[in-house]
Amino acid sequence: MFDLFSLYGPALRLMDAERAHRLTVWALGRGLAPGLVPPGAGQADEAALALTVWGRQFRNPVGLAAGFDKNAEAVAGALALGFGFVEAGTVTPRPQAGNPRPRLFRLAADRAVVNRMGFNNDGMERVAARLQDFRAAPGPRPGPVGINIGKNKDSTDAAEDYRRAAARLGPLADYIVINVSSPNTPGLRDLQAASSVRAIVRATQAGLGTTTPRPPVLLKIAPDLADADLDAVVEAALAEAIDGFVIANTTIGRPAGLEGRHRTEAGGLSGRPLFDLSTRVLARAYRRAGGRVPFIGVGGIASGADAYAKIRAGASLVQLYSALVYDGPALIGRIKRELAARLAADGFAAVTEAVGTDAGRFL
Repeated sequence: MFDLFSLYGPALRLMDAERAHRLTVWALGRGLAPGLVPPGAGQADEAALALTVWGRQFRNPVGLAAGFDKNAEAVAGALALGFGFVEAGTVTPRPQAGNPRPRLFRLAADRAVVNRMGFNNDGMERVAARLQDFRAAPGPRPGPVGINIGKNKDSTDAAEDYRRAAARLGPLADYIVINVSSPNTPGLRDLQAASSVRAIVRATQAGLGTTTPRPPVLLKIAPDLADADLDAVVEAALAEAIDGFVIANTTIGRPAGLEGRHRTEAGGLSGRPLFDLSTRVLARAYRRAGGRVPFIGVGGIASGADAYAKIRAGASLVQLYSALVYDGPALIGRIKRELAARLAADGFAAVTEAVGTDAGRFL
């Protein structure tokens, strides 16, 4: 079966970046784009890739990062691409339009993306309705679905926003991610201060109440924190019994050597230039946590070697998004095959055996 992305990918990249993204989500969510599903997507994954985290079973550790499917419109379609799990969002309590357009930019020469979307989403009620439909569909679900939550831009009580979002979406999620690290909502990253983190984690947990089964709560961290601040955030969240971390969000930094003409646009940078920074931050946070909770590693993954490096740095699960813009959905299968081959070459019978084995290299 021919990979149709080689035909339609260049056409998508001729469009405005946000329009191309919306078209892809729309088609995938409505089952109108069979060419999006790459050859072999329905085949069983290598046994070595399967794992259980937070009591949830993952057929493989490769997930779709938040930001692609903000409104849970294409969860089933994304899982059909071969992902082991999908994270929808970021979702806020009330709908909001986000920042003015243009707000999404490709840096093709750097295999990167800059965005300043600003938590544009349909709000928790409409997203909850879609998740209810997804969960009510007949047949087994092929993978866990996490929900990434945030505060509304004009909210004066951040903790209450996270509590409300968790209360509404928690019963429909396999895990919840607290997003306090996007650079595109004014003041949001200030919530990474230890005292704010503790209050927001408590509020999120309170929102879940007696939800059964209770979804694990994770915290998504920025890659731009100084080491001391990173350590403080990790310890503060662990003190509130956080269940895990997602590391890292986009960076406000601009590494030397970027070539894309949009490199000076304001917003968060993702893709290849984020890989080294986010992996170093992941390894440090993993060492700080001392094995107390699992990690999801995200930032610049575009190959099985990249995924393997994140896992060896401390990630039990990994996520990608930006690389799909350039390589298309066939990338998912390639990453899984390459990852399985690397595990076998190093004598690991299961992906869990490799987690954190290289974290000390980042000292």
